[in-house]
Amino acid sequence: MTISSDEEFDRLKEIGRIVANTLAAMGRAIEPGMTTGELDELGRALLERAGATSAPELCYGFPGATCISVNEEIAHGIPGNRRIAAGDLINIDVSARKNGVFADTGASFAVPPVSKAIERLCRDGRRAMWTGIRQIGANKPLGNIGKAIGAFARRNHYTLVQNLASHGVGHSLHEEPTEIATWPVQSERRIMNEGLVFTVEPFLSLGAEWAEDGGEAGDAWTLFSSPRAPTVQYEHTVVATRNGPLVVTLPA
Repeated sequence: MTISSDEEFDRLKEIGRIVANTLAAMGRAIEPGMTTGELDELGRALLERAGATSAPELCYGFPGATCISVNEEIAHGIPGNRRIAAGDLINIDVSARKNGVFADTGASFAVPPVSKAIERLCRDGRRAMWTGIRQIGANKPLGNIGKAIGAFARRNHYTLVQNLASHGVGHSLHEEPTEIATWPVQSERRIMNEGLVFTVEPFLSLGAEWAEDGGEAGDAWTLFSSPRAPTVQYEHTVVATRNGPLVVTLPA
């Protein structure tokens, strides 16, 4: 999506606030003993109250309003009967549509008590995302995002999952430009045009470099870290402007 009018921009900002507020409320609600299904129902209620529709359900028939992944699960976890426990690492991904426009956001939450290493991983996951966001602007190379995040990861002794990429968003949940790497790709030559809307969502890890399905024992959706290692994801929907990045998924 490339923003073509003030009215379209206003619709994008509205759905951006909705998914951001939903994510923030779900994060505050996490507590040991609740199920991921209960957490998802909170997200569903908040989206519906705001007049928004869950994007994964709408676009892919996903069995939940939001994606909730726990510990070894790093993406597309199905909400259900799994009970959250102290020490868990929870990733929540919220995407939705309203008035024909989509926005997408996500974050990881550590349930206390957790180790200093996990606290640092969560802090640095956010830092990695913002390192990439700072590279955004009209007429700048898309590849700068992955180069900057890759340099951050190496400098701080982390790995990056390299088969879960950022993507265009707006008219649909996933659209052009596709496969925006959050790791260095020397062959990336695309340029950000003014008004381009896309996500920045690095998966920072204490050792994982890949996301894989659960094999025959898994479901059709959930992805796991490979090799198994604590992994976090933080995500914003961003617009490339002449003045740099404009993040539309900040809570009001």
